[in-house]
Amino acid sequence: MPEKKDNVYASPMTTVGAFRFDENVADVFKDMIERSVPGYGLVLQLIGLLAERYAQENTNVYDLGCSLGASTLQLRRHIPASCHAIAIDNSSAMAERCRSNMSRDHSAATCEILEQDIRETEFTNASVIVLNFTLQFIDDNERQALLNRMYEGLNDGGIILLAEKVRFEDEDKQTLMTDLHHDFKKLQGYSDLEIAQKRAAIENVLVPNTEDVHVARLKAAGFTTVMRCMHCLNFSAFLGIK
Repeated sequence: MPEKKDNVYASPMTTVGAFRFDENVADVFKDMIERSVPGYGLVLQLIGLLAERYAQENTNVYDLGCSLGASTLQLRRHIPASCHAIAIDNSSAMAERCRSNMSRDHSAATCEILEQDIRETEFTNASVIVLNFTLQFIDDNERQALLNRMYEGLNDGGIILLAEKVRFEDEDKQTLMTDLHHDFKKLQGYSDLEIAQKRAAIENVLVPNTEDVHVARLKAAGFTTVMRCMHCLNFSAFLGIK
């Protein structure tokens, strides 16, 4: 079945509503994220590499905000067969498609997909936790508490991979990175109208932090090793090791 092209914002809208992970977005999400997030493919590869190195036998690995399951697939294919993958998304449309995608994967590790708010998730016996462009959609005031709970649920030697859109304190840098990101999206075939309408839709839904804030939060949660492991324009990934 051919992938559907993202044209969610291709036609002029009288009113641009807040961005939602609904059926329309789920139908085109693979195309949307690949054409919108520079470095996304590299992050997926990193998830596989890190899972192979850090996933511990007989533990749980979590994909939080799993969407269609691209990160979940990377986890399942690189963790020991004795591990259990838990994929979570609060969008029924995303969870449904993730289940369908996982049903076609025959990796040895077991997997379950939960339709759930990750702020209500219980983290237990974990060795790997992935937040692949997910924390940015959680209320800013709740992010530290969520990371704290993840840390508590991780076994010693466990990791968190946090990938996020980031902002810059310096206004000139922020403007430049925003402009370059828009240039990247144009290079992927998005029109000025699509870029403008998507930006309006997501403005108060996706709230980015600076890299310093992300590092400080991970350290405050208790991670002994925290480092940036990927950066491309205004998108970064951070590794925390317990």
